[in-house]
Amino acid sequence: MPKSFVAVAKLSDVPPGQIHFVDTENERVVLCNIDGHIYAIEDVCTHDGGPLEEGFLEGCAIECPRHGAQFDVRTGEVLRPPAYLPIRTFPVRIEGDTISVEMESD
Repeated sequence: MPKSFVAVAKLSDVPPGQIHFVDTENERVVLCNIDGHIYAIEDVCTHDGGPLEEGFLEGCAIECPRHGAQFDVRTGEVLRPPAYLPIRTFPVRIEGDTISVEMESD
């Protein structure tokens, strides 16, 4: 499937140290602001499919609220079990105040 950047939010929607959930046509995405850098991850814990949008951001790690699995939002890698598979990350582009995320398009 082809990929393209899709505008999903404004920078003001994601204050530093916070997360912001976006439900697009094709993906459920969580935006994370780490020291002014925006990262985009899938909204699904690979342990049991729980929503990471309800998770806790601490430094570069997001923690799933269900069982405590942690992932690095920059790379998707698992930082703490019970998850063993990484989460997907998406390329992010900032233009002015607009955050766009690269994702598959129909």
